[in-house]
Amino acid sequence: MNITLISVGKTDDRDLQHLLDQYVKRLSHYVSFEWIIIPDLKNAKRMDEKHQKIKEGEAILKKVQTADRLILLDEKGKQYTSLAYAEWMQKKMNSGLKNLVFVIGGPYGFSEAVYRRSDEKLSFSTMTFSHQMIRLFFVEQVYRAYTILKNEPYHHR
Repeated sequence: MNITLISVGKTDDRDLQHLLDQYVKRLSHYVSFEWIIIPDLKNAKRMDEKHQKIKEGEAILKKVQTADRLILLDEKGKQYTSLAYAEWMQKKMNSGLKNLVFVIGGPYGFSEAVYRRSDEKLSFSTMTFSHQMIRLFFVEQVYRAYTILKNEPYHHR
């Protein structure tokens, strides 16, 4: 199975990018992982929230294939413990799924078109995190899931 993360906008903080790079490198030992960054919209400050979400949504959907399983990282999504998330990932792998695509939207979330195309929504917390930080939380939790599934000592039970 391949895992893809699509996110809107680049990571601005070098320290955060360094941590992200470390976890992406760790993930490479377990799974094929690709990170697609949708560039920030030009003239976004002149756009209202609705139009910004529509434009970002169009760019996101261009990167998604018909057979991809699309999971939105969304505050209204289902929440899991790390162990339950690892089990969820195992089920996805066992299903024969080829591409599991996760998306972190822009500052206003997702357009209706992206919600319609999505297969599931996943939430890391009822708290709000910056779009920069959730990237790190996501790659760390994917890494943690794989170490749990391999019975490696990263996750303490």
